[in-house]
Amino acid sequence: MWQKRLQIVVLLGFLVSCWFAACRSGSATFTNGKKLPETVSYTYDIRPILSDKCFACHGPDENKREAGLRLDVAEEAFKALKENPSAHALVAGKPELSQLYLRISTTDSTKLMPPVESNLRLSSEEIALLEKWIKQGANYEKHWAFVPPKRPTLPKVADESRAINEIDFFVQAKLEEKGLKPNQEADRERLLKRVSLDLTGLPPTVELMDRFLADNSPKAYEKVVDELLNNPAYGERMAVHWLDVARYADSHGYQDDGYRTQWPWRDWVIHAFNKNYSYKKFVTWQLAGDLLPNAAKEQLLATGFNRNHKITEEGGVIQEEYRLSYVTDRSDLFGKALLGVTMECAHCHDHKYDPFSQKEYYQLFAFFNNVQEVGIESVIGGPETYAKKPLMEISDEDIQSVLRFVNKPDTNRLIVSVMGDLDSTRKTHVLLRGVYDAPGEEVQPGTPKAILPFSPRYPKNRLGLSQWLFDPQNPLTARVFVNQIWQEFFGRGLVKTSGDFGMQGDLPTHPALLDWLSVDFMENQWNIKRLVKQLVMSATYRQSAVVSEQQLKKDPENIYLSRSSRYHIDAEHIKDLVMASSGLLVRTIGGPSVKPYQPPGLWEGATSGRGLLSIYVQDHGSRLYRRGMYTLIKRTVPPPVMSIFDASNRDLCEVKRLKTNTPLQALVMMNDPAVLEASRVLAARLLQEKSTDKEKIVQAFRRIVCRKPTDKETEILDAFYQKQLQTMTETAAQKALSVGEYPLPEKLNSRQVAALMRVISTLYNLEETITRT
Repeated sequence: MWQKRLQIVVLLGFLVSCWFAACRSGSATFTNGKKLPETVSYTYDIRPILSDKCFACHGPDENKREAGLRLDVAEEAFKALKENPSAHALVAGKPELSQLYLRISTTDSTKLMPPVESNLRLSSEEIALLEKWIKQGANYEKHWAFVPPKRPTLPKVADESRAINEIDFFVQAKLEEKGLKPNQEADRERLLKRVSLDLTGLPPTVELMDRFLADNSPKAYEKVVDELLNNPAYGERMAVHWLDVARYADSHGYQDDGYRTQWPWRDWVIHAFNKNYSYKKFVTWQLAGDLLPNAAKEQLLATGFNRNHKITEEGGVIQEEYRLSYVTDRSDLFGKALLGVTMECAHCHDHKYDPFSQKEYYQLFAFFNNVQEVGIESVIGGPETYAKKPLMEISDEDIQSVLRFVNKPDTNRLIVSVMGDLDSTRKTHVLLRGVYDAPGEEVQPGTPKAILPFSPRYPKNRLGLSQWLFDPQNPLTARVFVNQIWQEFFGRGLVKTSGDFGMQGDLPTHPALLDWLSVDFMENQWNIKRLVKQLVMSATYRQSAVVSEQQLKKDPENIYLSRSSRYHIDAEHIKDLVMASSGLLVRTIGGPSVKPYQPPGLWEGATSGRGLLSIYVQDHGSRLYRRGMYTLIKRTVPPPVMSIFDASNRDLCEVKRLKTNTPLQALVMMNDPAVLEASRVLAARLLQEKSTDKEKIVQAFRRIVCRKPTDKETEILDAFYQKQLQTMTETAAQKALSVGEYPLPEKLNSRQVAALMRVISTLYNLEETITRT
């Protein structure tokens, strides 16, 4: 027995020695089939390992740093060790003298790094990468996202035949590198549905479908794109993402959760997208419109962006604690939405992973700390609580002149919270441990040096911060927005972690493409519509969503874009599709939020019992049929149907929504009164037309699914209709037709309407209907 054990030990020793030899030669192949790169990159190979396994104890946070060793900065990493001056963590070219390598590869558990108790382990591949990197000189590179982008040259590709614009060259090059081929262009009907939903949030009309199918000119698709970009619904669709970013809601939040009138700012956002304000103008007005020379009311209204945060109305709170929480919200929003970094991690201490100190956090905080506001103001219930100071009143005269885009439906007093600074400068201190009543060192307005030092030529206020944001040397502003827009049209950003471009964020899948788009965006005056058109005109965007076994095996998440991605459309646009296809949609733009159908008792079960929003009072008439983006959002009880389809509750800035598929979503489509009412209304309208049963079914299919049904699909649906017609009783028909408030035309056969209603309801419940393919 002991001889067999000895043989096993010898064999294991031989295998281990072979593995180490392979690693030293740089030719190791690992269980996942990967080989070490010829040249190991700090940015793409090493930093992710150090960030995940080492920076918590050996990173930027001085308070948590162990043994005085810092590995995120080259000068520190190459220094003699504090606890052993004769040794170094890194010795360029010599892993055998580098304590970092020796400690991660040792078999002595008392010396192993990361420590056993941390439950972190380096894989054999990671250890081999670090060894090879040290052998090659242990060269550090500045974090990719903190280096200003430069326009890369277009890559050479083997097959240029399918490239329509520059985007396709970068994507094609990556596909060839990965051994993948792009899909052919989607068929015209599916492509039209995709681009219509993506650009307007609405399905194409049957008239547009027929016109596009009949247009055989080379410019047919581009003509449709231009038409959709000029449709006022474009501004509404683009605004939905920005409302998530700006945490827009119709209530103040917290327990009392009173009503607020911030919707005129939403009207401005729609207006700005439709007028194609440059991103620079769009953001500058929102950050600092009140500080612009001779600021007009439109510029002041834009600053409502930074007053959308939660505000308490509860008695007994500490004024300064809540005032500082509002400033914190604005600072964190700026970092996440506009810079794509997790600045909030430095609120209580130096950032553990990114090179942002706590002092730098409060220097950024200082830009937003001078707003003329208090922690709590007024009482529950009165009109004065709809907006908090500083505020702006919108008069009827304003609606007739400078604010014509605001949809003010009555002559009631309309007030909006906006930005406005004190006449004097409020002092800003580092808050020790982030506690509101523990001020430390006083700081002046400033920005993280790792991103871009704040220039003395800029004023130390929000206007200066905006100028810093759009400084040509700022490495993040263009990249972050381009990535968000890419995410909106492809389902996933080129950087998957669209709110984190820092050390812990994902690396870009196509770094050269991201840089090319960013530089091009800046050089073309931050033109948003131009950027959007570039994306949807590309061959990459137009691909079919059909997935082959090879694509699924090599690229299950479609990271390399060899096909179009499939995912359900946004919650707001699901309602829009239902309303538009049935003919119920009221296309009025802007105005106050509305309260559509909702299960009873939700608000009443989660409220303090005070204020306008303590009881849900459903709207009636045309207000039931507004676009989904106008649904009133109460933060403590967000709209349930929208929440089920992954809409934001608008508590905090959200730059990316989750995309889930759950049984609850199917139950919503089967039982939501809005869907059932739309089915009833469309059935009644089709039955009033002079056409055959099959023609009615084809018409419904085209309006809802946005393509012509196959003969087999038509036969199945027609057979279903005939069966429903035969078995439908008058009692069952009356019950089915009782849903919803829209009036039923007289003199229609109720059994026919109910039977066709069930067919149409089935169409709304097809996965294809609400899936963007």
